[in-house]
Amino acid sequence: MNIKTVGVVGAGSMGGGIANLAAINGYNVILRDISDEYLQRALNNMDKFMSKSVERGKMTPEQKTEALARIQTTTNLEDMKDADIVIEAVIEDLDLKKEVFTQLDEIVREGVILATNTSSMSITLIAEATKRPERVAGMHFFNPAQIMKLVEVVRGYKTSDETVAELKEFSLSLKKEPIEVKKDVPGFIVNRIMTPQFIEAIKLLEEGVASAEDIDKAVTLGLNYPMGPFTLQDYAGVDIGYYVMEYFAKEFNDNKWAPPLLLKQLVRAGRLGKKTGAGFYDYNN
Repeated sequence: MNIKTVGVVGAGSMGGGIANLAAINGYNVILRDISDEYLQRALNNMDKFMSKSVERGKMTPEQKTEALARIQTTTNLEDMKDADIVIEAVIEDLDLKKEVFTQLDEIVREGVILATNTSSMSITLIAEATKRPERVAGMHFFNPAQIMKLVEVVRGYKTSDETVAELKEFSLSLKKEPIEVKKDVPGFIVNRIMTPQFIEAIKLLEEGVASAEDIDKAVTLGLNYPMGPFTLQDYAGVDIGYYVMEYFAKEFNDNKWAPPLLLKQLVRAGRLGKKTGAGFYDYNN
């Protein structure tokens, strides 16, 4: 593995976190998004995160300054030509991801790995948008990427053993624990297990069995989870869970995965700019 410069496409919470993680661990970073506003917001979030790390003694002020200096921002996808690996972290829209990969395939050098941070979608279908499917794989980080230890390294149908080995090595260099997902199935491991729990929690709330607060308390205290299902969904954004469930229902051809009505209402309200669209706790209160 000879990676010095990491390209990240998408400067949202995941893309910004991945870029920050790479810079903290000594890599030069090219972070791309469609507007300078999004890029500046990502840099502000990195600054806040590292300031807290400095306050807690986990990082020196000099290390923070050096990490920020390693990050180059751009709105031009062509700047990814200098990257030794590119991680895509745009929204969970398969057509958009395929479009990004088609463009990246023409921009980056031959042999450079193109990884997607998708939490659920088919690596094989994304890889088909390129002429290098053997160098395309999933590299699914968890939010916040700087803190969460797990990385799911996901094989597409044509992903090579060499690509998987390099992504595992790269994950370890970021101080993460990689696991290999050997088959390209919707949701991989974590979301495949977690999504049914989200659906059942929402149905309990819809049926009036308990409040969101008490359901979260039941899960954290009864199952010893660090975070309840509604706290976690509100933190990640209810839109993400909605997209994953819609995708699962379509891919598995099974309505048991379909998003419950309450989740649809929250997502719809959020798109209309209503306060109830913020999350389950807004609905509950």
